[in-house]
Amino acid sequence: MFRRRKPEDDFAAAIYKRVGEQARAAELFEACGIPDTLDGRFDALALHAALMIDRLRREPDGEVLAQAFFDAMFRHLDLTLREIGIQDLGVGRRIKIMAEGLHGRALAYREALNDGQVPLAEVLRRNAYGGRSPEDQQQLSRLEAYVREYARSLASTARNDLTK
Repeated sequence: MFRRRKPEDDFAAAIYKRVGEQARAAELFEACGIPDTLDGRFDALALHAALMIDRLRREPDGEVLAQAFFDAMFRHLDLTLREIGIQDLGVGRRIKIMAEGLHGRALAYREALNDGQVPLAEVLRRNAYGGRSPEDQQQLSRLEAYVREYARSLASTARNDLTK
């Protein structure tokens, strides 16, 4: 509240706003079958955030930008939990669980997109669908294609265009 704003804070907040919009795209829930639940919405947000954090880290000041993005995201999640009625004592615990979940997902997505041992489809099944397979296997294929295209798009997007 009384802390001095850093130059990267506004940029990171704008990127987070854009990522949040992308994570709420109807396509993810309808065509790709991510459950439209509180957990499913977090899974979609974590997927987009993990990919954006990887993209931000490629900038010369990438670690600073990635941290500012992470901070903006979790300030918003903290506020959201409070707005939906989570008691103050439970918010910190839930934020910690969410942060750990984001970290684990980010590592798994990064490895899978770099041709790691576990295929991207399996990583998505575990993380975007709560460990269950989607009703229709085509949904998983559509999500995998979406993720690969989103990652390619981020990689080719100039820094100042990330907010658009």
